[in-house]
Amino acid sequence: MALPSPNLDDRRFQQFVDDAKRYIQQRAPEWTDHNVSDPGVTLVETVAHMADQVVYRLNRVPEKNHLAFLDLLGITLFPPSAARADVTFWLSAPQEQPVRLPVGSEVATARTESEEAAVFATEHELTIVPSELSHLVVHPQDGEVTERTTDLVEGKDVNCFAEAPRPGDRMLFGLSAAVPHCAVVLTLESRVDGVGVDPRQPPLVWEAWTADGWAECEVERDTTGGLNRPGEVVLHVPGGHVLSRAGRREAGWLRCRVTEPAADQPFYAVSPTVRAAEAFTIGGTTSAVHADTVRDELLGEAAGLPGQRLSLAHAPVVGDVPPLLLQVAEHDGWVDWEVVGHFAASGPEDRHVTLDAATGEIAFGPAVREPDGTLRQYGAVPPKGAMIRARRYRTGGGKTGNVARGAIQVLRDSVPYVAEVTNREAASGGVDGETVEEAKVRAPIALSAQDRAVTLRDYEELARRAAPETARITCLAAEPDEHGAHAVRVLVIPQAVPDPGGRLRFEQLVPNDALLGRITRYLDDRRLIGTRLAVGPPYYQGVTVVATLHAFRGTDTDRVRRDAHDALYRHLDPLTGGAHGTGWPFGRPVQAGEVFAVLQRVPGVELVDQVLLHPADPLTGKRGDPTDRIALDPSALVFSFDHRVRVIGDAS
Repeated sequence: MALPSPNLDDRRFQQFVDDAKRYIQQRAPEWTDHNVSDPGVTLVETVAHMADQVVYRLNRVPEKNHLAFLDLLGITLFPPSAARADVTFWLSAPQEQPVRLPVGSEVATARTESEEAAVFATEHELTIVPSELSHLVVHPQDGEVTERTTDLVEGKDVNCFAEAPRPGDRMLFGLSAAVPHCAVVLTLESRVDGVGVDPRQPPLVWEAWTADGWAECEVERDTTGGLNRPGEVVLHVPGGHVLSRAGRREAGWLRCRVTEPAADQPFYAVSPTVRAAEAFTIGGTTSAVHADTVRDELLGEAAGLPGQRLSLAHAPVVGDVPPLLLQVAEHDGWVDWEVVGHFAASGPEDRHVTLDAATGEIAFGPAVREPDGTLRQYGAVPPKGAMIRARRYRTGGGKTGNVARGAIQVLRDSVPYVAEVTNREAASGGVDGETVEEAKVRAPIALSAQDRAVTLRDYEELARRAAPETARITCLAAEPDEHGAHAVRVLVIPQAVPDPGGRLRFEQLVPNDALLGRITRYLDDRRLIGTRLAVGPPYYQGVTVVATLHAFRGTDTDRVRRDAHDALYRHLDPLTGGAHGTGWPFGRPVQAGEVFAVLQRVPGVELVDQVLLHPADPLTGKRGDPTDRIALDPSALVFSFDHRVRVIGDAS
């Protein structure tokens, strides 16, 4: 907790006026008219107002000194981070020539009366490569590879797998070209209908051959019901897709592989068949960032002196890696300079600069006089008169870029043959820049940690510094039996933007390997020797609420049911739930009485008749026996899973 700032002078305007009137009575008793209409009182009030402003300025001195001390300690404001999302560009129709979308193509959310559009720009060039089906190969688990392209051309029925399918059977589709980052449509015609599998959950996985082996494709849509009926499969092919040779056949290979069914998942009784098939490319996916990219901005000439400072035209700078590409024009052309955190390890020949991302200020290395009178140069000094430019940096960012999936749907740049654009997953990673008040709270913690993790609080602070875009981070002492002696667990919850309707999906709460790896590497360099480190997600305890409510007479029961569902999902939320709206506390149990109170506050609810809690597995969907209390481990959080609310209304 920050120390209270002293109030150097607590007098206010009215007190100045009252004191002046008392002095008037003592020094000028003949002045008896003290009403506001008197010109003398007007002059007193004017002076009192000026004195009040002086006192206000005086009381700002402790705050100014506080900020000066923070600056002396090297505490700078954290810059904003930009949200990113994978956006898919859909073609109006298959094309015969490649369709290219350049870097910086802009897409946006729809603008509304209350919100401005969030604009995103693509980070990489996207080429939507045309393709067609050139080969069809069947490869049973224990059988030989069989080319069935000719049979398909002749209109014969081709078994997709062995006659009695088994896990590991696969059917391969050879495309005429490699289609990395593209969306491919496979149109299939089948004569077998209903071969034992659940068409909503067939035991199949679609994969593409990449330079690193087979990689799973994301299935956008499958209307074949597990190859049971005529339809089409829309696949998003991963980025590493390449041409490869299978025997004498070279193609961009996709395959459909039979997987081991789950315990309650039906399996194929006989093999489905394909009578006709075709393939074509219908779209492509690339990453987009919620920030404006500034290129080739001239900053001025070098003065040839140490410690020169320049400012970017646009601030704050989004915290990329690196945040800025700076170049200096020397005799052999433009030369890159590296942005570093400080000059402590910089020698006189190192082309290093520092960047204050919050203000956009660039500083070259200083020269420091040593005790023996010599000057030591930290970082190189650019030659006098050399032009300095910012080759590239990004500005903008912020949490406004964290939009739900499907929100990006406006194509700001006209691209031939592109009909629409969308984001299949929510944009995440956007964080507002740090405020001065937040820096004041952080400074004592950072000063205590000194870039070294000793206490649990140190681990939390350093983990947030490594990944400011995370939603929640907590650190616990690990169980010696599970993680060994002197072990520390860092639990990471990523940002998650609810889908339209306010629902979170379980996969949104699992941090990706890149995020966990970045935090692990950062903490591993700063932990004490002998301390074991485990970084990962918390355990999510699924909770299903089954409740019966009675609505007031004449109330819309459907609206009450929707409001009750919203209240449950809002309260039992790992990010924004709990009593204070800051996320469900770690290890806090779920009680039926608390849920009862949440439902009773729903507008239109007259009586909460029954509340039952069921522990649930978010992965398998299995629910446990009803109970009044679900206990959570210290490293666990709740996750709302398929609440069931029954509302009884007016029977008349």
